[in-house]
Amino acid sequence: MSIGDANVSKGFPTDGQKSGSRRRGSVLEAALLEAAWEELIHGGFERFTFEGVAARSGTSRTVIYRRWDSRPALAVSAVRHYWETHPVAVPNTGTIREDLIEYMTESSIGRGDFPSFLMSTGMKEYFEETHTSFDEFRKEILPNETGIHELYSRSIERGEIDPRKLSPRVASLPFDLLRHEAFLSGKSVPRSAIEEIIDQIFLPLVRR
Repeated sequence: MSIGDANVSKGFPTDGQKSGSRRRGSVLEAALLEAAWEELIHGGFERFTFEGVAARSGTSRTVIYRRWDSRPALAVSAVRHYWETHPVAVPNTGTIREDLIEYMTESSIGRGDFPSFLMSTGMKEYFEETHTSFDEFRKEILPNETGIHELYSRSIERGEIDPRKLSPRVASLPFDLLRHEAFLSGKSVPRSAIEEIIDQIFLPLVRR
Protein backbone atom coordinates (compact mmCIF):
# COMPACT_ATOMS: atom_id res chain seq x y z
CA MET A 1 0.00 0.00 0.00
CA SER A 2 1.37 3.43 -0.96
CA ILE A 3 1.41 6.42 1.38
CA GLY A 4 -1.40 7.99 -0.64
CA ASP A 5 -3.51 4.85 -0.27
CA ALA A 6 -2.82 4.78 3.45
CA ASN A 7 -3.98 8.38 3.78
CA VAL A 8 -7.19 7.60 1.93
CA SER A 9 -7.86 4.57 4.15
CA LYS A 10 -7.45 6.77 7.24
CA GLY A 11 -9.68 9.47 5.88
CA PHE A 12 -6.77 11.92 5.45
CA PRO A 13 -6.52 14.18 2.38
CA THR A 14 -4.06 13.06 -0.26
CA ASP A 15 -1.50 15.24 -2.03
CA GLY A 16 -3.95 15.65 -4.87
CA GLN A 17 -6.56 16.96 -2.48
CA LYS A 18 -4.00 19.30 -0.92
CA SER A 19 -3.20 20.95 -4.22
CA GLY A 20 -6.82 20.97 -5.38
CA SER A 21 -7.91 23.76 -3.06
CA ARG A 22 -5.92 26.56 -1.50
CA ARG A 23 -7.29 27.41 1.93
CA ARG A 24 -6.26 30.61 3.62
CA GLY A 25 -7.05 32.77 6.62
CA SER A 26 -9.95 31.76 8.84
CA VAL A 27 -10.93 28.86 6.56
CA LEU A 28 -7.50 27.30 6.89
CA GLU A 29 -7.33 27.93 10.63
CA ALA A 30 -10.74 26.33 11.19
CA ALA A 31 -9.65 23.26 9.19
CA LEU A 32 -6.48 22.97 11.27
CA LEU A 33 -8.35 23.28 14.56
CA GLU A 34 -10.97 20.73 13.52
CA ALA A 35 -8.22 18.32 12.53
CA ALA A 36 -6.46 18.95 15.84
CA TRP A 37 -9.67 18.22 17.76
CA GLU A 38 -10.11 14.96 15.87
CA GLU A 39 -6.53 14.00 16.69
CA LEU A 40 -7.12 14.73 20.37
CA ILE A 41 -10.30 12.73 20.76
CA HIS A 42 -8.95 9.75 18.81
CA GLY A 43 -5.50 9.51 20.33
CA GLY A 44 -5.45 11.72 23.40
CA PHE A 45 -2.74 14.26 24.13
CA GLU A 46 -0.12 11.53 24.51
CA ARG A 47 -0.32 10.78 20.76
CA PHE A 48 -1.12 14.34 19.72
CA THR A 49 1.46 15.52 17.17
CA PHE A 50 1.85 18.27 14.62
CA GLU A 51 2.53 15.54 12.07
CA GLY A 52 -0.83 13.92 12.76
CA VAL A 53 -2.69 17.22 12.51
CA ALA A 54 -0.87 18.08 9.29
CA ALA A 55 -1.77 14.73 7.73
CA ARG A 56 -5.40 14.92 8.83
CA SER A 57 -5.85 18.51 7.61
CA GLY A 58 -3.97 17.98 4.36
CA THR A 59 -1.33 20.62 4.99
CA SER A 60 2.25 20.85 6.22
CA ARG A 61 3.78 21.14 9.67
CA THR A 62 5.26 24.49 8.64
CA VAL A 63 1.78 25.94 8.20
CA ILE A 64 0.84 24.81 11.70
CA TYR A 65 4.07 26.06 13.30
CA ARG A 66 3.37 29.53 11.91
CA ARG A 67 0.29 29.70 14.13
CA TRP A 68 1.13 27.60 17.20
CA ASP A 69 4.56 27.05 18.67
CA SER A 70 3.77 24.05 20.86
CA ARG A 71 1.47 21.05 21.25
CA PRO A 72 -0.24 22.50 24.36
CA ALA A 73 -0.99 25.80 22.58
CA LEU A 74 -2.55 23.96 19.63
CA ALA A 75 -4.52 21.66 21.93
CA VAL A 76 -5.99 24.58 23.88
CA SER A 77 -6.99 26.34 20.65
CA ALA A 78 -8.59 23.15 19.32
CA VAL A 79 -10.63 22.60 22.47
CA ARG A 80 -11.75 26.24 22.57
CA HIS A 81 -12.70 26.06 18.87
CA TYR A 82 -14.83 22.98 19.49
CA TRP A 83 -16.63 24.73 22.36
CA GLU A 84 -17.22 27.92 20.38
CA THR A 85 -18.53 26.08 17.31
CA HIS A 86 -21.02 24.07 19.36
CA PRO A 87 -23.06 26.87 20.98
CA VAL A 88 -26.14 26.28 23.12
CA ALA A 89 -29.11 28.64 22.83
CA VAL A 90 -29.99 30.48 26.02
CA PRO A 91 -33.63 29.67 26.91
CA ASN A 92 -36.13 32.11 28.38
CA THR A 93 -38.97 30.02 29.78
CA GLY A 94 -39.94 32.44 32.54
CA THR A 95 -38.46 30.52 35.47
CA ILE A 96 -34.89 29.85 36.54
CA ARG A 97 -35.72 26.19 37.15
CA GLU A 98 -36.89 25.51 33.60
CA ASP A 99 -34.20 27.75 32.11
CA LEU A 100 -31.43 25.82 33.85
CA ILE A 101 -32.89 22.40 33.12
CA GLU A 102 -33.31 23.20 29.42
CA TYR A 103 -29.91 24.88 29.13
CA MET A 104 -28.06 22.08 30.91
CA THR A 105 -29.91 19.38 28.97
CA GLU A 106 -29.07 20.99 25.64
CA SER A 107 -25.46 21.50 26.76
CA SER A 108 -25.16 17.84 27.65
CA ILE A 109 -26.68 16.67 24.37
CA GLY A 110 -25.10 19.24 22.06
CA ARG A 111 -21.60 18.94 23.44
CA GLY A 112 -21.74 15.20 23.96
CA ASP A 113 -18.75 13.69 25.71
CA PHE A 114 -16.85 17.01 25.88
CA PRO A 115 -16.60 17.20 29.72
CA SER A 116 -15.77 13.53 30.17
CA PHE A 117 -13.05 13.72 27.50
CA LEU A 118 -11.37 16.72 29.14
CA MET A 119 -11.31 14.97 32.50
CA SER A 120 -10.27 11.60 31.09
CA THR A 121 -6.86 9.99 30.71
CA GLY A 122 -6.88 11.40 27.16
CA MET A 123 -5.82 14.77 28.58
CA LYS A 124 -3.78 13.43 31.52
CA GLU A 125 -0.47 14.02 29.74
CA TYR A 126 -1.46 17.61 28.96
CA PHE A 127 -1.91 18.48 32.63
CA GLU A 128 1.35 16.74 33.52
CA GLU A 129 3.32 18.49 30.78
CA THR A 130 1.94 21.98 31.43
CA HIS A 131 1.54 21.68 35.22
CA THR A 132 -1.98 23.02 34.75
CA SER A 133 -4.98 22.09 36.87
CA PHE A 134 -8.30 21.19 35.29
CA ASP A 135 -9.89 24.32 36.76
CA GLU A 136 -7.18 26.54 35.23
CA PHE A 137 -7.62 24.81 31.89
CA ARG A 138 -11.39 25.22 32.04
CA LYS A 139 -11.10 28.95 32.71
CA GLU A 140 -8.72 29.31 29.76
CA ILE A 141 -10.99 27.60 27.26
CA LEU A 142 -14.24 28.98 28.71
CA PRO A 143 -13.26 32.55 29.60
CA ASN A 144 -16.79 33.97 29.60
CA GLU A 145 -19.87 31.79 29.91
CA THR A 146 -22.28 34.61 29.09
CA GLY A 147 -25.31 32.34 28.80
CA ILE A 148 -25.12 31.39 32.46
CA HIS A 149 -24.81 35.02 33.55
CA GLU A 150 -27.84 35.91 31.45
CA LEU A 151 -29.95 33.20 33.10
CA TYR A 152 -29.01 34.31 36.59
CA SER A 153 -29.51 38.03 35.85
CA ARG A 154 -33.05 37.45 34.63
CA SER A 155 -33.82 35.29 37.64
CA ILE A 156 -32.58 37.97 40.05
CA GLU A 157 -34.75 40.56 38.28
CA ARG A 158 -37.78 38.28 38.68
CA GLY A 159 -37.02 37.92 42.38
CA GLU A 160 -36.57 34.14 42.19
CA ILE A 161 -33.13 33.92 43.74
CA ASP A 162 -31.22 35.96 46.30
CA PRO A 163 -28.12 37.53 44.69
CA ARG A 164 -26.41 37.55 48.11
CA LYS A 165 -26.50 33.75 48.06
CA LEU A 166 -25.22 33.46 44.49
CA SER A 167 -21.49 33.35 45.14
CA PRO A 168 -19.20 32.37 42.25
CA ARG A 169 -18.87 28.86 43.68
CA VAL A 170 -22.63 28.43 44.08
CA ALA A 171 -23.28 29.89 40.61
CA SER A 172 -20.97 27.31 38.99
CA LEU A 173 -22.25 24.43 41.14
CA PRO A 174 -24.96 23.07 38.78
CA PHE A 175 -22.51 23.00 35.86
CA ASP A 176 -19.69 21.53 37.94
CA LEU A 177 -22.05 18.74 38.97
CA LEU A 178 -23.14 18.29 35.35
CA ARG A 179 -19.52 17.88 34.24
CA HIS A 180 -18.84 15.47 37.10
CA GLU A 181 -21.87 13.38 36.16
CA ALA A 182 -20.77 13.30 32.51
CA PHE A 183 -17.28 12.22 33.54
CA LEU A 184 -18.57 9.37 35.71
CA SER A 185 -21.06 8.08 33.15
CA GLY A 186 -19.06 8.84 30.00
CA LYS A 187 -22.21 9.96 28.17
CA SER A 188 -24.86 12.66 28.03
CA VAL A 189 -26.50 13.35 31.39
CA PRO A 190 -30.24 12.46 31.45
CA ARG A 191 -32.83 15.13 32.20
CA SER A 192 -33.86 13.33 35.40
CA ALA A 193 -30.37 13.73 36.84
CA ILE A 194 -30.30 17.41 35.85
CA GLU A 195 -33.67 17.98 37.54
CA GLU A 196 -32.30 16.40 40.71
CA ILE A 197 -29.26 18.70 40.64
CA ILE A 198 -31.49 21.77 40.27
CA ASP A 199 -34.34 20.83 42.63
CA GLN A 200 -32.48 19.13 45.45
CA ILE A 201 -29.13 20.90 45.47
CA PHE A 202 -29.02 24.26 43.68
CA LEU A 203 -32.41 25.93 44.21
CA PRO A 204 -32.52 25.32 47.99
CA LEU A 205 -29.21 27.19 48.23
CA VAL A 206 -30.25 30.33 46.34
CA ARG A 207 -33.96 30.85 46.89
CA ARG A 208 -35.06 33.91 48.80
